[in-house]
Amino acid sequence: MLKKIVFLLLFPMSVYGANECIQYKQMPDIQIKNPRYKKDVIQPDEPMNKFHGTVLATLVEDYDILVDIIATNGGYCVLLKRIDASIGYSDFLVKVDKSHRYDSCSYNAILNHEKKHIDAYLSVTDDLNSDIKNSVFNAADSIMPVFTQNRDDTDLIIENINYEIRNHPEIILMKQKINAAQEIRNKYVDLNENNNELKECY
Repeated sequence: MLKKIVFLLLFPMSVYGANECIQYKQMPDIQIKNPRYKKDVIQPDEPMNKFHGTVLATLVEDYDILVDIIATNGGYCVLLKRIDASIGYSDFLVKVDKSHRYDSCSYNAILNHEKKHIDAYLSVTDDLNSDIKNSVFNAADSIMPVFTQNRDDTDLIIENINYEIRNHPEIILMKQKINAAQEIRNKYVDLNENNNELKECY
């Protein structure tokens, strides 16, 4: 919040400056990729359901922002040119009850089930890739060029653009869609689990 206030104080943007920069507005280039993910498996000390493990998924959104800086009368126009966004799951933490000996039949059966949950998470961002890109584009396209008298203010302007992107209604709605889809797909995995693989271990 402090940085947001500082930005507003530093960049009051005169009417002249705003009008001067509008002419440089361009359609931003948007590139979306899924982050590389890692999976960790632990067996916590606290008791768990012996027939089900759990998966904790970490959803990340990172925006690498590229701007153009154009010298104009009395200052500079900073305009958003490109965003390279990484949106998806970066970490999966799988928990298995300690009663299942490491690499045993039952341990591996539990892991195989939890892998279905991981696949369900990953399928969400894969299937929504087009919607995600559209949301990021619409958020980015709403960012107007910024006038500043000091070129050294560019980093702070980029930081503010990042803030505006993350808090844009399109991005908030996008994350709500991802959360809803992952909940539905994970429930589907459990509803269709017959535990036959685990039963064969006993």
